[in-house]
Amino acid sequence: MATLELKQITKSFDDTHVIKGVDLEVNDREFVVFVGPSGCGKSTLMRMIAGLESATSGDILIDGQRMNEVGPADRGLAMVFQSYALYPHMTVEDNMGFSMRLAGISKDKRREKVLEAAKILQLEPLLDRKPKALSGGQRQRVAIGRAIVRNPSIFLFDEPLSNLDAALRVQMRIELARLHEELDATMIYVTHDQIEAMTMADKIVVLQGGEVEQVGSPMELYHHPRNRFVAGFIGSPKMNFIAVERVSSDGEGVTIKLPGGETRQVPIDGAGLSSGAALELGVRPEHLVLDEQGPMEGCIQVLERLGGQTSLYVQMGDSLLTIMADGDVAYRVNDSVRFGFSSDRAHLFDADGLSLAKLHRHPLAGLRRQDNRAPSDAVDQ
Repeated sequence: MATLELKQITKSFDDTHVIKGVDLEVNDREFVVFVGPSGCGKSTLMRMIAGLESATSGDILIDGQRMNEVGPADRGLAMVFQSYALYPHMTVEDNMGFSMRLAGISKDKRREKVLEAAKILQLEPLLDRKPKALSGGQRQRVAIGRAIVRNPSIFLFDEPLSNLDAALRVQMRIELARLHEELDATMIYVTHDQIEAMTMADKIVVLQGGEVEQVGSPMELYHHPRNRFVAGFIGSPKMNFIAVERVSSDGEGVTIKLPGGETRQVPIDGAGLSSGAALELGVRPEHLVLDEQGPMEGCIQVLERLGGQTSLYVQMGDSLLTIMADGDVAYRVNDSVRFGFSSDRAHLFDADGLSLAKLHRHPLAGLRRQDNRAPSDAVDQ
């Protein structure tokens, strides 16, 4: 068992309130990702779990035991940082076994545990090398191996891939997901990259301004964001937002007036909405469809051709929208295009930025990585 519970955790530095009352449960063997923009408090929260920062108030429980006054070395955790922090004069084997050496573990036992970790991480041919002879991805695997040999109850990862190039990041995401399955361990991972969160997490914790905005599976947050912030943060490219007006609502949904004057019914619970209420329509770029008979029109400002798909950046009034289209679309910059959307893929947000509930739940919402979700299922095409 390796569970974590945070109860009303706060952290303040003098008059600056960084963490503002976080409640969270991490279950045994879950891969939980803290995600949010820079300065949202995710790394501070991780450091409090590790014992590197003290909580101003609240309780931290690991396997049901309160850990607030327990030192980092005695919490049974292992942390992998953004920097590899390897000893340059030591071999890979010595780096991985150094903490055991300090603990007085015998040389034979150290080597046994290092070899076990090296096999998992495919580092066996590199054990006699020094860090300068390793690639960035290999150095990060050594840092992870150093954590594995400690046999921790929970692994903590603080933005471990941010120093790697794009290709290595993809490779390491796959390796970390495989490592989680192989070790069957509880892991908590901090990142500002929502693609990392979507592709690796069983559960995502979205943070903003020191508060938890939403907790859920990747597809839960993708299909049912609680508010405009989560909707705009989860998904790449980010969701489009279009100012619309409520015309009417009934048991079938909310009828809205689009910028071009046409109306469209969206299957959203509009109870309590007044006539003429200002709303925002949210539609993801992959759910906007180029259509000569579409209800909306705009002018292409930029085209990004990515091979299999093309991103069109379309100016419609004051809004710059993103449309994901087939890679072979024949449009050019300054062309006018018409487009529409499927109503069951749309979202509506009220004046406070809160999401109005959909009448029908998407079948993939709540799906987790262990439910055979492929690592690349970041969006629903």
